[in-house]
Amino acid sequence: MSPLLAQRLIAAPFLILGGWCLFFPAMVEQLSLRPEYRHESMTSAILIGCFGAQAVLAGLFAAFSRFTRATFLVFGIALLPFFGFNYWFLFVVPVFSEWMLLDFAANLAMVALCFAGYRASGPGG
Repeated sequence: MSPLLAQRLIAAPFLILGGWCLFFPAMVEQLSLRPEYRHESMTSAILIGCFGAQAVLAGLFAAFSRFTRATFLVFGIALLPFFGFNYWFLFVVPVFSEWMLLDFAANLAMVALCFAGYRASGPGG
């Protein structure tokens, strides 16, 4: 896999899941939060939409920036705390529904792609 392909694939979850949050915040709230944590208000829709807009922005940066070997390494390391977040709010304090496993799967794929991009970039890349 080429570094550019890995980079573009890293962008995909941000663009897809972020776009979902941006354009369909009520659906995301309905599916991703357990009933006792849903507000189903304009405020929650705005907050989920803002989260989605930031994810889309991150996806655009990931898609159109020039990733180096160090970028893949740092990006992969930066993703690791999200696994703790997913675990905590899915299993310890169950705020999220099982739909949050989509986020876990996306994060896992992005870490794997960071590893692949890091290796493909070679020592000087």
